[in-house]
Amino acid sequence: MADKSFNPFEMAQAQFDSVADMLDLEQGTRDLLRFNQREFHVSIPVRMDDGNVQVFRGFRVQHNDARGPAKGGIRFHPMETIDTVRALAMWMTWKCAVVDIPLGGAKGGVICDPHNLSQREQEGICRGWVRQLSKNLGPLNDVPAPDVMTNPQHMLWMLDEYEAVRGEKLPGFITGKPVGMGGSLGRTEATGYGVIFNVREALKELDIPPADTTASFQGFGNVAQYAIELYTQIWGKVICVSCWDQQDQTSYSFRKSGGIDLEELQGITDRFGGIDKDKAEGLGYEVLPGDAWIEQDVDILIPAALENQITGDNVGKISDKVKIIAEGANGPTAPEADKEIAKRDIFMLPDLLANAGGVTCSYFEQVQCNMNYFWEKDEVIGKLDTQITNAFEAVNEMRKSKDIYARDAAYVIAVGRVAEACRERGWV
Repeated sequence: MADKSFNPFEMAQAQFDSVADMLDLEQGTRDLLRFNQREFHVSIPVRMDDGNVQVFRGFRVQHNDARGPAKGGIRFHPMETIDTVRALAMWMTWKCAVVDIPLGGAKGGVICDPHNLSQREQEGICRGWVRQLSKNLGPLNDVPAPDVMTNPQHMLWMLDEYEAVRGEKLPGFITGKPVGMGGSLGRTEATGYGVIFNVREALKELDIPPADTTASFQGFGNVAQYAIELYTQIWGKVICVSCWDQQDQTSYSFRKSGGIDLEELQGITDRFGGIDKDKAEGLGYEVLPGDAWIEQDVDILIPAALENQITGDNVGKISDKVKIIAEGANGPTAPEADKEIAKRDIFMLPDLLANAGGVTCSYFEQVQCNMNYFWEKDEVIGKLDTQITNAFEAVNEMRKSKDIYARDAAYVIAVGRVAEACRERGWV
């Protein structure tokens, strides 16, 4: 989001245009799906701890709800833009469709930096965002969730405000809530675990034992940490992670050739996924520039931070040893980099598929809340594994039968399903 020359919505539209040509979609369907159905811009006044009022800008974009209620996270970020939210909403539509859950796509955001806000000030933003948008949100039309720099506490404040406005108990309004307050067991692990369920299936397809592989991660937040946890449980070895350093306002990579110790790094990590570089050096980690994660001589690369991280400028730095790229983040690979990755025959696990574990488990949470009956963790993870594995198999079969790039295969399935729903409803 920090690169002002990069427009994620234009990238999302270009990806759609390419697949629309493959599917030979009629013009009306293209015009409908290329843009968002609805978007909201709001101003959120918050009285700060010093007594002054600060106005924060917020957004909610609903891309398409032909297959069910819109679904998508809300992120807090100082560099948030409406075009980022537009792109993410569109990607959510395709993500829900590719894993075949009955939801559409939405996304929200507030321009703010939680690093510099007290808990009370963050609560004010959460409640203000809901007050501004409550008429356009709800368990049957648009269900928010956590995203970058938002967490279960934020979701609970939003739920409390929504229920106060509506005068009803509606726990299915929002997902990612704390367990015991309508949250689902397994939700925090879901996105990271979903990435590795996909990696596991790709390794089977390539006939490579997980124990023979190494990986490098960009990011050390919730997604990366749980992906690392599951990847090491199947005997893979992570040798490098990168993360943003809030104090230095730059990123660093932390490398240990013998493999990182997840619990050790978690012990020196702040709540935003920032690793203390001085303590890491003391534990024997090699501290490298932030972009060094992409240059590692590993089998698997997992970008799990922000969009536009693998570009035409750095794709050439990817080692010849890399066999799989699994997109834990949304939109981390630029179209020009995709061309090079496809040419090198690297197995791409696109974001629509690779990080769909989060929205899938959010759907499970929504179902549990609406019926007021909650599942044990093993049941949640088992259902998640089944849903993600089935989606992988569908995308992989499409990839092989049509001899197309995996991202295109995922889009063909997703866009085809949404277009068909729009036709059946009589919209186009």
